[in-house]
Parts: sequence; structure tokens; C-alpha cells
Amino acid sequence: MDFVIDIPRVEDAPALAHTLLAAWLLTYPNQNAGIDEAWIRAQRGDVVTNEGIAQWREFIEEAERRPAHLFCRVVRQGDEIIGFLCGRRDEAVSLGPMYLLPQAQGRSIGRNLMTAFLTWANDAPIRLWVTAYNERAINFYQHYGFEDTGERHLWRDKLPNLRMARTGPPEQRTDSDHMGGIV
Repeated sequence: MDFVIDIPRVEDAPALAHTLLAAWLLTYPNQNAGIDEAWIRAQRGDVVTNEGIAQWREFIEEAERRPAHLFCRVVRQGDEIIGFLCGRRDEAVSLGPMYLLPQAQGRSIGRNLMTAFLTWANDAPIRLWVTAYNERAINFYQHYGFEDTGERHLWRDKLPNLRMARTGPPEQRTDSDHMGGIV
């Protein structure tokens, strides 16, 4: 079945919420960090409540009204949403969240989402948070010229995150030797 990258519709809010929770349950369990399914459900399970879904609806509506300020694309496989990438433009551009469920990984969909996002961001500096033990994501972002800034944050005092930033397109950077990730 084909994958389609699309702008989300308000009625996609429940599917986005469920995809986000599914991605967390697949991505973040880590025995060394003390993160298991129960902790993830306790911390992020609210995303699939009526309130969490309403927040997605509000985000989608705001992105429709202010497309220069908010970015969001979903990956559809038939009627199912199996991935997405969102971002916002403030003093800098922030990337996130970005998730692909396993059936969408390794098919150039991440590359296509990132290309759409980078086109939207233009030449603006971009920053993001990524979980420190998510090597696949770190390598993916490095491929697009993002570098570890050294800034760290423990989300909810447990999930170790690191800040990555990109100051411009990789071809304009002087230290482009950090682009060896596989996408």
C-alpha cells in the first residue's frame, strides 16, 4: 500500500494522538533509564484523552490559519496515520514532534518529511530535542546538518534529552563532516 504525505485535517486529531502514544511506546522503553510502558502511559497517556485530542485539533486549526508559523504533515497509509512531523517558527524554528511507526521506517518517508519541513523553514536556524539514547534519530538529524549543542534536559526527571541545532543548510556550513547518518 502506498504512503501519502499530507496536511492534517481536524478530524485527524484522534489518529495523531494515538500515533503519538504508539510511537512513544515503541521508541522510549529503556531499562537503564528506568522507562517502561507503565511510566510512558503515566506520562503521555493523557494525549489520547478528550483533552489531549482537543489540543491536537487546536494545533491543526492554528496551523491552517497560520501556515508560516506552524508546520505539520502526516503520513497516511490508507485510512491510517502512521507518522507525522510538526514544527513551529518563533525566534528560531523548532522541529518536533517527528515520529514514524515501524511500517513507515526505512522507506524514504522520513527524508520526504524532512525535505518538506526544511523547505518550509527556509534558511532559518532550527533546533530540536531528541532522546539521548535514540541513536537512529540522532544519526538521522546529523545527516541533515544538526549538531549536538551540549544542552541536556531530563524530561519529567527521567527521559534524557539532548538539544540539536542546525544553523543553516549543510552546504553553507563549514563543518559539514558531521553528516554521515543513514536515512
